[in-house]
Amino acid sequence: MDEVFKALADSSRRSLLDRLHARNGQTLNELCEGLAMTRQAVTKHLAILEEANLITTIRHGREKLHYLNPVPIHQIGERWIRKFERSRLAALNELKRQLENGKE
Repeated sequence: MDEVFKALADSSRRSLLDRLHARNGQTLNELCEGLAMTRQAVTKHLAILEEANLITTIRHGREKLHYLNPVPIHQIGERWIRKFERSRLAALNELKRQLENGKE
């Protein structure tokens, strides 16, 4: 999980993930288009994302296609976000119940 957080800490890597979310299965050249980064920098960022299991790659002939892997991000949501929401949702549910009972 630490690798995922470290990978997500960089705005350039988050930008690459956003690009893959918008259109999955891009080549390195496609991911480099319109970015203010060198090809080498993009390659290094992609390697970090791949090590964190946030992206996967598939060779298609001479091309290497990059795909978003949403599983680690989902796991963060399950482990770190939802458990903090439970108490808030329970409090809102209790407030709703009390307000509805007060109307009777």
